[in-house]
Amino acid sequence: MVVLVLTAVPAGLRGHITRWLLEIAPGVYVGHLTRRVRDDVWDRVVELCKDGRAIMIESARGEQRLYFRVHRHDWEPVDLDGIQLIRRPSAPKARYSGMRPGWSAASQRRRGRK
Repeated sequence: MVVLVLTAVPAGLRGHITRWLLEIAPGVYVGHLTRRVRDDVWDRVVELCKDGRAIMIESARGEQRLYFRVHRHDWEPVDLDGIQLIRRPSAPKARYSGMRPGWSAASQRRRGRK
C-alpha cells in the first residue's frame, strides 16, 4: 500500500501520478505498487516536483509496518530505536521582553522606563 501526498506541485506531475495511483482528495494518492514501480514513481516525483513538497508512506517489514519518504518538507523522518517518527520543526522562540507574561502593553512600557 502506498499513500502519496503532494503539495504545490505542477499539474503535469499530478496527472502523471494518476497513471498508477488513485487520487482520493486533492493532492492525496493511494494504491498498491511493486517496489520497482514505487521507486520509479518516487524518482519521478523528486524530478518534477520543482518548488512543491511530497511525502510518501509505504508498506514495509518491521514492527511499525510503514516507511516514510520526504522531499522538500519541513517535517522530517527520524529513526528512534527502530521506529520511524516524523519530527516537526520547533516553533521560533519569542523575544524575551524581561516582563512576566500577563502584563498589559501599557504596563510594560511604564515599568520599562524605571
